[in-house]
Amino acid sequence: MARIVVKFGGTSVATVERIRQAARHVKREVDAGHEVAVVVSAMSGKTNELVGWVNEASPLHDAREYDAVVASGEQVTAGLMAIVLSEMGIQSRSFAGWQVPIRTDDAHGAARIVEIDPTELDKRMKDGWVPVITGFQGISPHGRVTTLGRGGSDTSAVAVAAAVGADRCDIYTDVDGVYTTDPRIVPKAQRLTKISFEEMLEMASLGAKVLMIRSVEMAMAHKVRLLVRSTFDDPDAPQIGPDGLPGVPGTLVCDEDEIMEKQIVSGVTLAKAEAKITLRDVKDNPGVAAGVFGTLADQGIVVDMIVQNIADDGATTDITFTVPDSEYDKAIKALQNAGDKIEYGRLSGSKGGAKVSVVGVGMRSHAGVASSMFKALADKGINIQLITTSEIKTSVLIDEQYAELAVRALHTYYGLDKKDA
Repeated sequence: MARIVVKFGGTSVATVERIRQAARHVKREVDAGHEVAVVVSAMSGKTNELVGWVNEASPLHDAREYDAVVASGEQVTAGLMAIVLSEMGIQSRSFAGWQVPIRTDDAHGAARIVEIDPTELDKRMKDGWVPVITGFQGISPHGRVTTLGRGGSDTSAVAVAAAVGADRCDIYTDVDGVYTTDPRIVPKAQRLTKISFEEMLEMASLGAKVLMIRSVEMAMAHKVRLLVRSTFDDPDAPQIGPDGLPGVPGTLVCDEDEIMEKQIVSGVTLAKAEAKITLRDVKDNPGVAAGVFGTLADQGIVVDMIVQNIADDGATTDITFTVPDSEYDKAIKALQNAGDKIEYGRLSGSKGGAKVSVVGVGMRSHAGVASSMFKALADKGINIQLITTSEIKTSVLIDEQYAELAVRALHTYYGLDKKDA
């Protein structure tokens, strides 16, 4: 018997019929003798509708009332899920975040979880009940409902799993696992049986949209094993793992120690619409970089790749970095307006770049991964504009028109097309 927290995203609970499908997955785990808790998102599109109503009521609204309205989406889903489970003969009841309670700070609209009291959930699960908990929300120190912002439901599920000491947290979504790359770009992309927290964190930050970064960070911090699997698989079908043997379908995101054979490269990611900005002949004084990136941070602009080159005389430097295409004009204007604070000779830039990355914990112990990546791209005639690296990833900025060609080339080059990759 295991203790499992299962989470269903918006597409998995978009209609009452889909809620029934999701509930059948829960029933399968209960019938197998497991203790189960459920965390749900709002129905697909419902949160956007609620946000639209708030903005229609008043563009300058109280953030506390925004949370009171927007949090209602998950409450509807939790109630419906509990009703469906009860109809199936499973003892169940819904819990709003404040009833658990899930305690957060008071940053309304983007709250952080501070602690979860597992007492009531633990008792219910031991007694054979299935608690259904609203994701994305909690209660502030002042007793007001809070919402957790982007990725909040996944984060809620991981936090609940950590609080109740779950053996794993199953994230049900509209894909059946984590793939070596986007199957829409590379049809030969393979589903991974296991991937480490660090690899998943890198892939999530580099463009893979299977899991939100916040939830992976929390899972890694609390050692909560995640299982990514599809809601749309037949709940009554034999459970077959990615290796074709009887087991749990999907991809397990776990500690690196659980992965016996570490691939040099586990995946290739792609992020399009990257803009490049270069400041030339910047005075090389202490605090210059802080002035440049502080100016952008004040405007809420997120900077990604950063490369700095110092001139031979040591008096000036060139700083190149990337921002999303959508933030390009805003970033250029902010830097032009900060001319009195930042001394530079020339400002230039361009939109339409793409960041391609290779990720793998095996890169730690294998030399030459970066150079082989550059060779594979050169063989396809693809020019590299920027390069950044970390211990387990190498990223390059290239023209967007070559993005998919680059992904396919690297996927093949590192042997990820093969089923035993």
